[in-house]
Amino acid sequence: MTRVGFYVVQAAEASQRLTVAARLADKAFAQGHRIYINAVDRAQAEALDQLLWSYRPSSFLPHALAGDALAQPIGIGWGQDPGDHNDLMINLQLDIPAFFSRFARVAEVVTQDEDSLAALRESWMFYKDRGYQLEKHDL
Repeated sequence: MTRVGFYVVQAAEASQRLTVAARLADKAFAQGHRIYINAVDRAQAEALDQLLWSYRPSSFLPHALAGDALAQPIGIGWGQDPGDHNDLMINLQLDIPAFFSRFARVAEVVTQDEDSLAALRESWMFYKDRGYQLEKHDL
């Protein structure tokens, strides 16, 4: 069954969501995981694409946007089918995507803005009511 982790950022800025996604992707990639990052929209996916190119100058995070070769270890989409990714999904959308249960792990990134916190509460109850294993990580 899918394990779900909520990564709660102690800041309200939307840019923090991208920074946390890059940090989680970097750590997971170093551990050998394949990652699908589910962005809010194409603009956010492209911003994340740029961030991953320069996240850590001493490392390389092989990634691709949806529509490109998603066979990369890190795929970035905005609601498309994640292809053959089924290991870790980092969800930046405030809604739970229909395909979440195909992943071994889901990371929900939450900031301290009103919309994000409301979505956190709804998502937490959704997963809890269905018996998913939940974890909360304060960042």
